[in-house]
Amino acid sequence: MTSPTSTSILLPAPAPLLTRGGWSAFIVALIVVCAVAPVLNLMVPAGSAFHLSDYAVALLGKIMCYAICALAMDLIWGYTGILSLGHGLFFALGGYMMGMYLMRQIGRDGNYKSDLPDFMVFLDWKELPWHWLLSDSFIATLVLIVAVPGLIAFVFGYFAFRSRIKGVYFSIITQAMTYAAMLLFFRNETGFGGNNGFTDFKRILGIPIATQEMRMLLFVLTGCTLLGFFLLARWLVRSKFGRVLQAIRDAESRVMFSGYSPLPYKLTIWTISAMMCGVAGALYVPQVGIINPGEMSAANSIEIAVWAAVGGRGTLAGPIAGAFLVNGAKSWLTVTAPEFWLYFLGALFIAVTLFLPQGVVGLLRKWGKATEKGGAR
Repeated sequence: MTSPTSTSILLPAPAPLLTRGGWSAFIVALIVVCAVAPVLNLMVPAGSAFHLSDYAVALLGKIMCYAICALAMDLIWGYTGILSLGHGLFFALGGYMMGMYLMRQIGRDGNYKSDLPDFMVFLDWKELPWHWLLSDSFIATLVLIVAVPGLIAFVFGYFAFRSRIKGVYFSIITQAMTYAAMLLFFRNETGFGGNNGFTDFKRILGIPIATQEMRMLLFVLTGCTLLGFFLLARWLVRSKFGRVLQAIRDAESRVMFSGYSPLPYKLTIWTISAMMCGVAGALYVPQVGIINPGEMSAANSIEIAVWAAVGGRGTLAGPIAGAFLVNGAKSWLTVTAPEFWLYFLGALFIAVTLFLPQGVVGLLRKWGKATEKGGAR
């Protein structure tokens, strides 16, 4: 008696996280961040052509924080098809959590020589409000940097995605949520410094911030965080979870007919994206030295989408490149022609939308394919 033969389906082997060339580029970027930049800033004399100035360190550190936000935007917009115009809120919340800790680190070195932050003494506050109680703990601050943006994103996303709000309507309500939060933080009685926000930071973990070594440490930490988030995003989008996200982006109704509920997938990636922005905001504040409600403005959230679009949605590396290109151009234009910067940004977004729907990375890929065809001939 012979047993019936069973046919088995051979699934394709999982693709590697990065190609050989990708790992080479990643290692080069890691070496530049952790070794080359510190040497050029700390050891090369200031008069040398190879010296990396403190201004350049601060600028690159700030742009790397923006690149984390662009990467977070790519996860929800490029891979899931959800355009958020409110990610500036999550960036600012992470920044405020870090700012509260840094304000407590000032201690009695403030203008009023009080244990309370200067703005609270000025407003005649007698004690810390309840939401400041954990702000003197660095560990608690690290938890809140991730937990506060994540919790707000989870609650907001749950009700929005459960109600099947999407498209332009979702973009509008995220913008409205951010604007409402900005108005709330502007009020002095909320205990977030009002219009001025937090500034005049002096120490972190008891170590002075305004030193070359600390600024370089923050630069290295930001670069390593960006590279780590890139690997995390790469792992997410190449997993089964990521393939479902892309299916939701392309045909959400078919995903539902196939037996998948889009809600947990959209909610998970939305929350992860918000937490990434919170971490970026926390790294941004000690390097820039200020955080105020202006970080929640509509323009800031729109710029995050512009970075992703210019670099190339759905590529991960593209939005990072877009953040560097746009902010590098902004840094140059705001000095040489500040009155034309906003016109340039608007024209750039329109041009990319009309002529480069796949962004700079898509254009480079087309050139690469054209070069290969030309060489084959």
